[in-house]
Amino acid sequence: MTEILKKYIPAQAVQPTFELIKKNNVYLQIVNQRVTRHGDYRKLTNGQHKITVNASSNKYRFFITLIHEVAHLEAFETFGRNIKPHGQEWKHTFQKLMLPFIHPAIFPAQLLPLVAKHFKNPKASSDTDARLALALKYYDPENDKNYIFEIPEGSLFKIYNGRVFKKGAKRVKRYEGIELQSGKMYLFNPNAEVELLKEKG
Repeated sequence: MTEILKKYIPAQAVQPTFELIKKNNVYLQIVNQRVTRHGDYRKLTNGQHKITVNASSNKYRFFITLIHEVAHLEAFETFGRNIKPHGQEWKHTFQKLMLPFIHPAIFPAQLLPLVAKHFKNPKASSDTDARLALALKYYDPENDKNYIFEIPEGSLFKIYNGRVFKKGAKRVKRYEGIELQSGKMYLFNPNAEVELLKEKG
C-alpha cells in the first residue's frame, strides 16, 4: 500500500497516511477520473470502510481529497450517521486530521498558506475555494481547461459532455451560460472547469 501511495501523495505524507488507512480499516480504491466528484466514502456491509479517489497526478489534490473522505468516515463513526455530511462535526474532524500535514515538508511554499487558510473553515470541496482551486491547478499536468470565472464574458466554452455555451453575466455567486443549441440559460459554479473555444474568424 505504501508503494501505491507514493505514486499519488507527497512523500512525507505517505507513512502517516498509511497508518490512518490501517487504523480505520479502509479499503482504498483509486479509480479513473469522474467529472462529478473527486472522491467518495461508504461503509460496506462487512463493516469495512471503502474510499474511492480519482486517480490524479496532482499529488496535493489527491491527498486533500483522500483526507476529506477519511474525515467523513471518522466523523460518522464518532458522531453517528445522522450528522450532516459537511456539517460542523465533519469540519472539525477534517481540520484535526489535516493539521499535522499543514507543513512545508508536505506542501510547497506557494500552496502552504492557501491550504492553511482553507482549513480554518474547510468547505465541502476545495474547488469552491477559488484561490486554492487555482493554486492546485498549477500542479495539474498540462491542463487545457479553464475555470469559468477566468474566461471573458461573451466567450464560447465547452463543458465535459461536449455542449457549447456562451458566457453571460455574473449572478451573485454564479455565472450565466447560454447553450448555443437550445438557447437555454444555465448557471455555473465559478470553478466549473470548461474548455475555452476560439471563435472562428
